[in-house]
Amino acid sequence: MKWMKFRIKTTTEAEDMIISSLYDIGLEGAQIEDNTPLTSLEKEQMFVDILPDGPADDGIAYLNFFAEKKEDGTLEVQGESTDAETVLRKIKRELEELRQFVDVGEGAVSVDETEDIDWINNWKQYFHQFYIDDILVIPSWEEVKEEDGDKMVLHIDPGTAFGTGMHETTQLCIRQLRRYVTKGAQMLDVGTGSGILAILSLMFGAEHAVGTDLDPCAEEAAEQNCHANGIDPGRFDRIIGNLITDEAVQDAVGYEKYDIVAANILADVLIPLTPVVLQRLKRGGIYITSGIIDDKEGAVLETVKTAGFEVREINRQGEWVCITARRP
Repeated sequence: MKWMKFRIKTTTEAEDMIISSLYDIGLEGAQIEDNTPLTSLEKEQMFVDILPDGPADDGIAYLNFFAEKKEDGTLEVQGESTDAETVLRKIKRELEELRQFVDVGEGAVSVDETEDIDWINNWKQYFHQFYIDDILVIPSWEEVKEEDGDKMVLHIDPGTAFGTGMHETTQLCIRQLRRYVTKGAQMLDVGTGSGILAILSLMFGAEHAVGTDLDPCAEEAAEQNCHANGIDPGRFDRIIGNLITDEAVQDAVGYEKYDIVAANILADVLIPLTPVVLQRLKRGGIYITSGIIDDKEGAVLETVKTAGFEVREINRQGEWVCITARRP
């Protein structure tokens, strides 16, 4: 399948209005490219391994819209046949009308033909098997080599949820889980993503795990990874929602029932999360935090202590920090 891509150079200020206007003419699913800093809410919702630094915001945005190209050269928009010139003309007309209300900037529009891309699976070319100490992490589309047959093997396919184990923050968590997970333990994984930390905890001997995440994609990704590793999905419950602010999620997760809680999130999320975690842990339970860039260590450490935890270990890998603490 081929597509025509209509690429608009505009301003970040005009993004939403352009997307709304072009939706009305049948162009949906805008792909946005800009350097706008993330809002506090967006940061809170990103349960990710790393938040990369990007270039400074220059106010410029590129919006890409796609229309399917048929074998006869026509385009299909809103189920109707049209052509690139007609779509281009409509886009330019909408941009000119919007100039009365918002600064659309240059407003230049380029048109290119592109081959069909499997957006969901295209990233797989960059993810191959690797080791975390003596644990072999291998994607579902690769096979275990004969010489690795005696190793602990984690089959992982993040799908559209975050978490492959490649980043330092995840590896710091995994090492601490291996140290502190005991046979029969109850485990909570906040920001579970692909489920990698919860699944490994079950492989290390935990009896049951619960994972929370804001991203609904985590539900399917974690279930598929359970099956890939021979883990009964009934041993790993997933709850979609915000553990920090949603009382229904807090009640579903439970109170003072976990032997170990892992949270591989951003430092800005760990700060409000930590007092909530304290209420989830049993007395003597272990709290493993990661995702902490080194210049945020002090703030998270202070939060952990203020919440009432006893700090057991501080581990580092690269510029990332993992704090392990205990509820007295």
